[in-house]
Amino acid sequence: MKSMNDELYDFLLEHKEAITEEWLSDRDKKDGSIYSKDAGEWSEQMLREQNSLTNLTIASSLLEDQEVFENNKKNWAKLVAESRVSSRTPIYEVLEALSKLRHTFWRFIEMFVEREGNRVLRSNNINWGIVINQAFDDIIVEFTKKYDELMNTRLVAQQSLIEELNAPIIKLNSTIGVLPIIGDVDTTRVQAIGDFVPNRCVELGVSHLFIDLSGVSVIDTMVANHIYQLMQVLDLLGIESTMTGIRPEIAQTSVQLGLDFSKVRTYGSLQLAIKKHFKEFSVN
Repeated sequence: MKSMNDELYDFLLEHKEAITEEWLSDRDKKDGSIYSKDAGEWSEQMLREQNSLTNLTIASSLLEDQEVFENNKKNWAKLVAESRVSSRTPIYEVLEALSKLRHTFWRFIEMFVEREGNRVLRSNNINWGIVINQAFDDIIVEFTKKYDELMNTRLVAQQSLIEELNAPIIKLNSTIGVLPIIGDVDTTRVQAIGDFVPNRCVELGVSHLFIDLSGVSVIDTMVANHIYQLMQVLDLLGIESTMTGIRPEIAQTSVQLGLDFSKVRTYGSLQLAIKKHFKEFSVN
């Protein structure tokens, strides 16, 4: 004989599409949101399919075998988190949607209770209140964990791209690279360049790096000092460095700082430096 939990589970599965339809009909209009009533046919179909899985997941919390709920919860959280990160949906919109679904779910549980009448005991109602609400809380926690994990992965990837764009090393051949520094260079940016470039040179197998400053308008004393330190770090790694595009004011700043660039090759232009380097290389 089936327990009341099993009967409610069967009832919710039989009505899971109806739960979805009622939940969808309760949407408001929100500009740019996939949960908007006018988001479009594709968004509505996606929500319908995902909500069907949500209903199955919540209903499975009523089963005696809790492993089924745990598996459903993880699968649901992964699917929905990936979808919401991809659509750039903020967490608060997902939580609002789940709150509305929770209310819809309880309306259908009330329908079941009314249908069964005296067969539903007070203890059943209390138990369902605990189990169903806990299930919603559990999927929210699982979703936010997965969402946060995916967002952090995306942020790390974006930070890596920003660092690469901030200090792009262009390889001329298997061992020679060019680092064109363009635009305003402040202390924060030059520190980021100093942290990124040595590791990137090692990753790319660069043994000679041309650092071109022709695209830099102004360099203060702190920035000049950081560039000098960068070249020292490259030297310790066995990576030869050549500075090109040095403007008169940059040279004056370096002299005023007492920075010793006597061991560093410097050229007025990147074109001249590359031309002379490859000429020497071909002679050798």
